[in-house]
Amino acid sequence: MNLLRALATTSSMTLASRILGYARDAIIAHSFGAGGLTDAFFVAFRLPNLLRRLFAEGAFSQAFVPILAEYRNKQGQEATRNLLDHTATALCAALVLVTAAGIVFAPQVIWLSAPGFLADPHKFQVSVQLLRVTFPYILFISLTSLAAGVLNTYQQFWVPAFTPVLLNLSFIACALLLAPWLDTPILSLAWGAFLGGVLQFAFQVPFLAHLKLLPRLRWNLRDPGLRRILRLMAPAVVGVSVGQVSLLVSTIFASYMPAGSVSWLFYADRLMEFPTGLLGAALGTILLPSLVKHHTDGDTARYSSLLDWGLRITLLLTLPAAVGMAVSSVPLVSTLFLRGAFHASDLWQVRQALLAYSVGLVGLICVKILAPAYYARQDIRSPVRIAIITLSLTQVLNVVLMTPLAHAGLALATGLGACLNAGLLLRGLLRQGIYRPQAGWLAFVAKLAVALAALAGTLWVVQGDPTVWLAGNALHRVLHLLGVMAAGATVYFGTLALLGFRLADFNRRAA
Repeated sequence: MNLLRALATTSSMTLASRILGYARDAIIAHSFGAGGLTDAFFVAFRLPNLLRRLFAEGAFSQAFVPILAEYRNKQGQEATRNLLDHTATALCAALVLVTAAGIVFAPQVIWLSAPGFLADPHKFQVSVQLLRVTFPYILFISLTSLAAGVLNTYQQFWVPAFTPVLLNLSFIACALLLAPWLDTPILSLAWGAFLGGVLQFAFQVPFLAHLKLLPRLRWNLRDPGLRRILRLMAPAVVGVSVGQVSLLVSTIFASYMPAGSVSWLFYADRLMEFPTGLLGAALGTILLPSLVKHHTDGDTARYSSLLDWGLRITLLLTLPAAVGMAVSSVPLVSTLFLRGAFHASDLWQVRQALLAYSVGLVGLICVKILAPAYYARQDIRSPVRIAIITLSLTQVLNVVLMTPLAHAGLALATGLGACLNAGLLLRGLLRQGIYRPQAGWLAFVAKLAVALAALAGTLWVVQGDPTVWLAGNALHRVLHLLGVMAAGATVYFGTLALLGFRLADFNRRAA
């Protein structure tokens, strides 16, 4: 399999999901704006997402996928199937307990995660209701992530990449069709999350069945593979918790800020998730199975070369995204969100957060490329140590930056922390000799700098006066933004072509 083609396929599926995600966010912004109840939903939905990353996409996946790939490469189908059965059963049991506890202790959870809400009893009560409806989402989305790990190991990358489309469709349908029938319309978003989790898991079941890897409930905590996964999960839980604790602390700080602060950060973060998911998550996903194979075979040269390829692709596509978000922040925010209950005052607040977040975009995506280099070697302790250092610095930056910059200071602290995380991960790989940069990096960076300067100048000229974006209607803004993006992409990739970049130079075969 050609990795560049796999990246294009996976990213195209992710693109469909992100486009629908922006449609979802535009509908939420139009219907609910950026007020207190919207803050309540974002807090309630963030908590199941936090645990999802802990149980599924985070610690669990980091421990599970490398061992599953090892079983597939060395021990055959039957052993792989047994490992999957025993692991799925243990995960499901843990998720049921956590979900039940979350529903029962929802008031205490909201009190701990957003103590600023206590000043508004109605807002607090709605947050508790929202959390109780959304909490089962963790059960279904974690099982979805388990299925995704299996499908990615068997190079069925497009299925997990497409699956989030169903969550976005569920949100849109509930916001438009269910909200008018509810006494508290914001609850429609919670039911959208619940239904979306069910649909995503149900969608992946037939593909697992086709591979003859549909898990069976078989309890066996003595399975050697499961025990290895649990041992690897112990430090991974700490590592993932560090990142999620950082987000939670930011939410706590934001809950004491003016109403709308949590929502402003959410909308800016959603814009950041576009390149993060389109490139970072997709590239990390397709790299991991090949890295595991090279490590299993002892092929250190190909291991290092594959990492080098991933980093170059990352910089090639992430740096223009960061420049575009910084230079064209007003066109982006106004086109996507400026309508209905989302006002011009909200636009400027989201813009500030987006500018701050864009500083850390490259670091955020590089982490998704560099961390799998450790996971493939079943080294989870090193990223954990780095994550703890990152958390410590991020909280110091939160305290220092939140006073002069308000919610944007929290975004900037997150971005700078991501850059530190990426830098320390890269330093560790270089010191251990795991990654040896290939020749030509100096020329590569110099050419990128020229193309990025041309991109920034083009965007600045073509988008015009920022205040123009506040006056036009929605269709005019969409057409104008498409024109700005087309001009920027043409100049950027055209400049790279003139400097000698060719698509064929980035082709790479999977292990």
